[in-house]
Amino acid sequence: MPTVSMTVNGKQVSGEVEARTLLAQFIRENLELTGTHIGCDTSQCGACVVHVNGSSVKSCTMLAVEADGADVTTIEGLAMDGDTLHPMQEAFRDNHGLQCGFCTPGMVMSAIDLVDRNPNPTDSEIRDWLEGNICRCTGYHNIVKSIAAGAAAMRGQKAAAE
Repeated sequence: MPTVSMTVNGKQVSGEVEARTLLAQFIRENLELTGTHIGCDTSQCGACVVHVNGSSVKSCTMLAVEADGADVTTIEGLAMDGDTLHPMQEAFRDNHGLQCGFCTPGMVMSAIDLVDRNPNPTDSEIRDWLEGNICRCTGYHNIVKSIAAGAAAMRGQKAAAE
């Protein structure tokens, strides 16, 4: 069995995996980081999104061996100094961008990648970016609102009042 080594949430990790092990499985089963959710196994729901070398990736479509040597960040690795939430996590909490919470880790990880690429996205750009992330509970209004507020916070600004 191959051995994979990578940095996950700033910590060097390694483990033996079958060649067919998905990155999502490695994260959840080997590392016991269960914030990365598996909702569909077909790359359609986006609940499994993590960052690999700074870009959002659906971890249910990437093999763990493909991430060998990579820098991986999961939802658990976003907290700023220990328990302080990332601004995007705070925005989701403050703007009611979650309901059951199952899709939220993937939404947050996708949103951060969007804002890293486009610091001031429009509502339309946010909706387009989230096309691969499915929420079965909300109408997306508060998710879009949360991402806009998170983007403003990441830019060091206060979100505009609705």
